[in-house]
Amino acid sequence: MVTYHPSGRYSETKAANFGNAWAAGSDRRVISVRANVVVEGYSTAPDLIPKLPKAAMTETILTNARIVLADEVVEGSVLIRDGVIADIGGPAAQGEDLEGDYLLPGLVELHTDHLENHFAPRPGVRWNPIASVQAHDAQVASSGITTVLDALRIGLDDDSGMLPEEMRTLGDAVNAAVHSGRLRADHYLHLRCEVSSPDCLESFMLYTGDDRVRLASLMDHAPGQRQFASFDAYRSYYQGKRRMSDAVFEEFCNRRMRDSATYADKHRTEISQICAERGIVLASHDDATEAHVADASTLGIAIAEFPTTGEAARASRDAGMHVLMGAPNVVRGGSHSGNISARELVRDGMLDILSSDYVPFSLIQATFALAEGEDAIDLPSAVAMVTRHPAAAAGFDDRGEIAIGRRADLAQVALSHGVPIVRSVRRQGKRVI
Repeated sequence: MVTYHPSGRYSETKAANFGNAWAAGSDRRVISVRANVVVEGYSTAPDLIPKLPKAAMTETILTNARIVLADEVVEGSVLIRDGVIADIGGPAAQGEDLEGDYLLPGLVELHTDHLENHFAPRPGVRWNPIASVQAHDAQVASSGITTVLDALRIGLDDDSGMLPEEMRTLGDAVNAAVHSGRLRADHYLHLRCEVSSPDCLESFMLYTGDDRVRLASLMDHAPGQRQFASFDAYRSYYQGKRRMSDAVFEEFCNRRMRDSATYADKHRTEISQICAERGIVLASHDDATEAHVADASTLGIAIAEFPTTGEAARASRDAGMHVLMGAPNVVRGGSHSGNISARELVRDGMLDILSSDYVPFSLIQATFALAEGEDAIDLPSAVAMVTRHPAAAAGFDDRGEIAIGRRADLAQVALSHGVPIVRSVRRQGKRVI
């Protein structure tokens, strides 16, 4: 059931709960295309959000910490006042004792595919969307992440088994959970646009008016393209995963290549124009050549996600783009797809941002991994890749650094046997883990 209310007012469903609408089964579908919508009884209209009383001014002191600043690590204390960092100083006589642990800015995650795993944990199974978001949020926050852009696939992908309406449902659940104060981390949306899909633009338009959309990436996973420039690599991934016969796989490839030739350029152009008008940051995906980067530059791309070669990474940097790679690549010591190693880009000074991609904890794990070993970089530089740099790339100027006047998004982290332990997390000064 979807009830539209242009005025943003509740009807008789005012007291209903979004999550309860899914309790009866997984065959319900929710579609929202406007801001003022009652979705199975839950409205996302701003004037319907419950207003909580303002709390009195609060102060918290965190002391005996190794504070990771922009360019150094200092021992001392941080004063938090009303959710903002008010002072940074030496050890304080009173306050919460962090016992010598590291104090980092809360991590900023730009590309995680993890939310879908909670919503569709098995083929044909759909979980309550609000519960899915909360489970995802708990894992994200306990990994030290305080700002996350949840990636939703846009455009039907034969590998997904997902409908566009289901992705919109999940986006609505993120909005509902944010507005009802259910979440530990600060959540926004990242639209992963499969530009070779015939329904990509139509699916993208389902998010018109959704102001939580912060980032859109343009990708083409057709055979012969970017990540799958090697046909053998494509065969290994898709035919093995989907257990296709040779004949079925050949038809599958031919259809995807036809769709790519028909739709990819058209959708790249139209979606990039809409993003420019709406102020949505654009990212490319899996660029492999200088030509790919040149095309991306003409579209106004700001972030180069997962370039597959050193050539593409260097060209992206030269074009003024932020280069983003996967934290699992760092932790594993290389790409699972056989593409360029993230550590190699770090050594060459060409990596700006890390993303957890498919393992939320990999973000904090990769941070400390880069600060250890033979080719180690200093800890503030590693931390910048998961805090200050992604925040700036996504247009957040109020977070990503421990500095006076910034949001008190903070993670207390200890290191034991090379694996970090996230002991506590604060978002705007409030402890959430």
